[in-house]
Amino acid sequence: MIPRFRPRLDGRELAAVFTLPKKDDINCFEKEFAKQFEQKYAIAFPYGRTGLLLLLEAMGLKGTEIICPAYTCVVVPHAIVFSGNTPVFIDCKEGDFNMDLDAAENAITENTKAIIATSIFGYPVNLDKLERIRNKYPGIKIIQDCAHSFAAEWKGKPVNKAGDAAIFGLNISKTITSIFGGMVTTDDDSLANKLRSLRSQQLKLASLLKSLKRLFYFLAIYPAFSKQFYGLINQLERLGLLNRFVKYYDEGMIDMPKDYLEMITKVESRVGLAQVNKYREIVRQRKEIASRWHKYLKDVKGIKLPPVDNGATYSHFVCLVDDRKKWIECWRKQGIQLGQLIDYCIPYLAAYSKSKKGEYLVSKYFSEHTINFPVDNNVWAKLS
Repeated sequence: MIPRFRPRLDGRELAAVFTLPKKDDINCFEKEFAKQFEQKYAIAFPYGRTGLLLLLEAMGLKGTEIICPAYTCVVVPHAIVFSGNTPVFIDCKEGDFNMDLDAAENAITENTKAIIATSIFGYPVNLDKLERIRNKYPGIKIIQDCAHSFAAEWKGKPVNKAGDAAIFGLNISKTITSIFGGMVTTDDDSLANKLRSLRSQQLKLASLLKSLKRLFYFLAIYPAFSKQFYGLINQLERLGLLNRFVKYYDEGMIDMPKDYLEMITKVESRVGLAQVNKYREIVRQRKEIASRWHKYLKDVKGIKLPPVDNGATYSHFVCLVDDRKKWIECWRKQGIQLGQLIDYCIPYLAAYSKSKKGEYLVSKYFSEHTINFPVDNNVWAKLS
């Protein structure tokens, strides 16, 4: 069974976890991350959502409205709510998985203090429109959500550099991973200093138990994604027996992980460092795979392909289909797992029903009809 995603791990990450810990493991990871993504500062956190939570506090935002997509990972508004702010949801633009920036501009009020611009699935957000909004409303902070879009580019400009700060998620399903973990990047000296200060005040050091749990979780990834075991993993997942490990949200709750205020571990930092050094090669391969999918699926009936975008980094190759369950089952029988990554539109979740203002029809359609194909070279052996 070819999994819907597979972390790009090899002996380098395995060697990293068994390297003796050093005092500056986290610092080394941060420095290399900042260098790779061409920013002055990178500050590591246990989760991307923890980074966003403290970033909003470092920006002095509380009791404000923060614009964000209706179609994005639910952990984004969770962090907004935990920070004492209110998410204002914006629908996607027709034909574009990203937030409609014209609608976002129309939603700005005197209480709007930040916009979180997500480049979902690796497709870059329109930086021209974002810059227009920034020039018109200079008091509004721009935060780039790069959880899916590490170094995606709009007309040659990396999206992570087009704003006050960028947030990255680094869990095992991301383009690069530090097992769990997250990162905030910025070129603003003052903001970076405030963020580091808040981190030292509010986050406690990772416990030995957490480090061991992260180590064992990481080691389990290698056999779990192997050809010999993944068929069984897929079967258990379909039966709902792995929900504890794979389901990251409850439709009726706004919450954070229990350890969201416990620092990233040194084990995670060493894995992250090994991954950062492989980033360019990983993205090069993903772009090649996306190109092959475009050619392979172009004449297949019942599927709408995503746009070809030279600036995209393809965290996922996402298409639109009418009957998602039928596609998943058909391809499963061929030994290929298709995914349904974000199968919800946030304002329609019970936890955010009071935040719903009107309808979000494009986002809702995407949540019901998107499907992602593996960005994994092993898939071609199955299809040949």
